[in-house]
Amino acid sequence: MTFSRLTQPQHTGTAPLRDEAAVSGDHAWHAFREAVANELDSYFEGLGDSVTQSPGFPMLRLRVREQVTGGKLLRPRLTHLAWRAFAGRTEPIMRGETRNIPDPDCVRLAASFELLHAALLVHDDVVDRDPVRRGRPTVGELYRRDAQNVGAPSNEAQHLGEAAAIIGGDLLLAGALRLATTCTADPARLQPVAAVVFDAVTASAAGELDDVLLSMHRFGSEHPAVQDILNMERLKTANYSFEAPLRAGALLAGANQDDAARLAHAGSRIGVAYQVVDDILGTFGDPRITGKSTEADLREGKATVLTAHGMKDGRARQVLADFAAGRASVTQVKTALADAGAETSAVELATELVAQAEDALDQLPLPDAERAELNSICHYVLHRRK
Repeated sequence: MTFSRLTQPQHTGTAPLRDEAAVSGDHAWHAFREAVANELDSYFEGLGDSVTQSPGFPMLRLRVREQVTGGKLLRPRLTHLAWRAFAGRTEPIMRGETRNIPDPDCVRLAASFELLHAALLVHDDVVDRDPVRRGRPTVGELYRRDAQNVGAPSNEAQHLGEAAAIIGGDLLLAGALRLATTCTADPARLQPVAAVVFDAVTASAAGELDDVLLSMHRFGSEHPAVQDILNMERLKTANYSFEAPLRAGALLAGANQDDAARLAHAGSRIGVAYQVVDDILGTFGDPRITGKSTEADLREGKATVLTAHGMKDGRARQVLADFAAGRASVTQVKTALADAGAETSAVELATELVAQAEDALDQLPLPDAERAELNSICHYVLHRRK
């Protein structure tokens, strides 16, 4: 199965996102991302100074640190983008970033979102029982193997792995909140920025819970509607990944609450579209590219926009029921969903959400460079392969 619709040109008004580099200036973005990496290194190095008597802690620190590497740094990029969009209007001197000197407050806030992302991924891997993330063993899987290698029974090894991963996720979460609540010395900006981050953590917890509860449909309850799934995806991921970085970055730069909220609204649409595409990749993607299984969502009974669409088709609904009862294979489910038009419907939904985001962005007083970058991100969301 290929993403024929995803690889066709969509109307976004810009070229595809080539990589993580900012449309408004590759040098500025590369300098900023390097500063974020240094901020993260400083955080983890500091942990070694404060915790010195636990023999197991150095390995945990190393393993959770690895969870912060290899990503697209999308959340720091969005934080930086929103900050740039408003910094020049509130304090012209902040535009000193044009000399490729990243603003330290923005760097620290951006790093907090990357730690938050890593924390939630580590916890999500426990919830979803995923042994692989970005093509590498998860924190829990590494500890499970450790326990297995010393002779622990399989159930005890699994429990130890999950316990260690929960602890590691907590460590990352604490770091995210620490950086967010110390990102600026200006109390007038710190309070609203920190509130955004705390709200994002709360929303993600609620969304994760909804995701778990929505999967109960496989035990006989009614399959969730598409809107229920979209609401869950907004809470669980789109909020902390798109809405919050854009809102917090704008507020840190001195934007008023209305403009920050409008920017976050556009981010919400982009973020939910991102998750819809993630659903598609989670079922029809190439594991060699995505770095994760294309069977896990189905085996876990995840309610996605794909399965919601499939429930409207008689044959796909029967195959899904047979799969839940152990009478059909993953391959048969994928074929039935594709034949029912689930992938096509999901692509159309993602495209509509991105169009709504672009309409919202058109109403905002954004500089040309930052507007172009946001449009590029919209295009990337629809065309990404992993």
